[in-house]
Amino acid sequence: MFMTKRKPASVSEILVEEFMGPLGLTQGDLAKAMGVPRKHVNELCNDRRAITADTALMLARVFVNSADFWLNVQRRSDLWEALHSPERRQRIERARPVRPAAA
Repeated sequence: MFMTKRKPASVSEILVEEFMGPLGLTQGDLAKAMGVPRKHVNELCNDRRAITADTALMLARVFVNSADFWLNVQRRSDLWEALHSPERRQRIERARPVRPAAA
């Protein structure tokens, strides 16, 4: 699997810098628009909460884009973290392809 050495933008960077900032939204504003507690948005904005399918669907409705956009931001970040963590990489590299049983 090939991935760039450069860390991709995190969910919080995209959310805060590309969406909330330009629209002048506070965490409280976004929480109200999403119908979630402010703590939920605060955790997203501080990379302490991952994007779930439900959160992706809510953000897609609020910002009129797609849930796939938000899930892909999370996926790219998760994959990069897994491939650049020595402990996780070592664990992943122990996996081996399975061979079909002889007939």
